Amino acid sequence: MDRKPLMHRAAAAAVVAAFALVLSGCLLWPGAFSSSLDVRRSGMFTFAYDGEIHLMALSKLARMGDLASAEEFVAEACYDDDMETRECSVEELAEQRKAWDEAAAVRAASKAEEAEAARAMLGGIDPADPAAAEELAAKLRRQVGWKRVEHKGDGLFDVSFAVTGRIDHDFLFPTMEGFPMVNAFVAVTRRADGTVRVDAPGFAPSGGGNPFQGMMAGMGGMSLPKGKDGEKGPILPKIEGTFSVTTEGEILANNTDEGPVARTDGRTLSWTINSRTKIAPTALIRLD
Repeated sequence: MDRKPLMHRAAAAAVVAAFALVLSGCLLWPGAFSSSLDVRRSGMFTFAYDGEIHLMALSKLARMGDLASAEEFVAEACYDDDMETRECSVEELAEQRKAWDEAAAVRAASKAEEAEAARAMLGGIDPADPAAAEELAAKLRRQVGWKRVEHKGDGLFDVSFAVTGRIDHDFLFPTMEGFPMVNAFVAVTRRADGTVRVDAPGFAPSGGGNPFQGMMAGMGGMSLPKGKDGEKGPILPKIEGTFSVTTEGEILANNTDEGPVARTDGRTLSWTINSRTKIAPTALIRLD
């Protein structure tokens, strides 16, 4: 059996997964990174994130229209009774072309809706605009905590973020001005009983409850087939990093493999993050 149609469909499925991630609010994706959270009994905390962040809506992956919905007619494979590929008849090709032509208006309307949805989720920034990445980077640089924001191309940003404050309210990272919805990498929640819960849902690509997210994670680092003009296919984002929580508070619960490690300034919990990470890092800490 000719495996090219199967490879084409697999690539198209990955593109659909990327679109699903964007439309479901998973706009951001970690790359190579290191991140840490330090929480004191007094409620003072310092959070840092250094490394890569992929903005899916600006990536080449999200623009692979030639796989998800072709601009030019491409005949589909025809099969015999044994499901072996065969040459399509003139009549079959004519039927395929007729169906493709009749769906032109639907494709155009769908693309227009997707473009409008992408602009809305990017706070009005048009992802098709070549200046969109730098416009976003400039917006982030003016927010507290963003020490470095550099666009490396294809929706990949190299960032350095650090902020110090007091946990008398919830804390999320990242937040972006003007973005109506951004998926959190790390969430710190202060409870009324004096405990603090730390969750890092963005650091568990295979276990976030989104099947498309798991598919993307499993294919991380792979290159999709070349475009119709021979352009190299996009590389699916690969996540690889570390996350640590250091505290002098009482660690009530955590899901690390080895538990807390004693240090001069408290105890540290550490997680290694990669595409096989199934469970999001989490910890519960009691402060004064």
